[in-house]
Amino acid sequence: MVALALAEPAARAGAALDIAHVSHAFDIDGAMLPVLEDVNLLIEPGEFVALLGPSGCGKSTLLRLVAGLEPPRSGALREDDITIRGPHPSRVVVFQDPTLFPWRTVWDNVALGLEAQGILKRHRRRVDEAIALVGLSAFRNAYPHQLSGGMAQRAALARALVNDPKVLVLDEPLGKLDSLTRITMQAELVSLWQRKGFTTLLVTHDAEEALFLAGRVIVLSERPARIKADIAVDRPYPRHRGDPYLADLRRMILGLLGLDATW
Repeated sequence: MVALALAEPAARAGAALDIAHVSHAFDIDGAMLPVLEDVNLLIEPGEFVALLGPSGCGKSTLLRLVAGLEPPRSGALREDDITIRGPHPSRVVVFQDPTLFPWRTVWDNVALGLEAQGILKRHRRRVDEAIALVGLSAFRNAYPHQLSGGMAQRAALARALVNDPKVLVLDEPLGKLDSLTRITMQAELVSLWQRKGFTTLLVTHDAEEALFLAGRVIVLSERPARIKADIAVDRPYPRHRGDPYLADLRRMILGLLGLDATW
């Protein structure tokens, strides 16, 4: 395995995640459909980890378990040695679709988490800071229909960051963006992670994106998903897509996914 040597985020504000012997299945019309099988993964505070695997293998299911949106059938998930038993503001999910409320401005959408916790009056400045962090200050009073796709996803990120999460869970957040916007947002995600120091767990179908963003890439098998490889990315940030080292890792990952013939 390649040795890990990545640029550390400025502050290690993130939480440790321990996924221990986790298996999961869905009840489909009375028949059990296995989705995850004995997944074991330890993520250090402040790490950026990407999950890659075939479509439908269980990547997003694993994110839902980490977020506490449902319990595993067996095994345990822990955040800083505390068992995850449900959602918590310390773990925030950003999905592929920004899911902004169309009748609320950017500011009001970003403020939702603080409003739900009943602490908005005391922490209004955090909303402005989160919006500034993603470069949307000029659009704080805009409505979702007035935003581009990339701007809407920035607003969704701000809505997550305003909660000051220890763990940021990203379920293909850039998947619907055009290629140029996606490249820009990838760089901005790395910058946000480095500045804030949260632990990041990303699901993506793009091997190049995983290698550009993450310090570790976890390759999963077909469903029920098991870990096939845990690959450390020995490159500092900012990374360059023409780097032969990254190209070799991409070829190896595609081989693990049975797609090496497409290279």
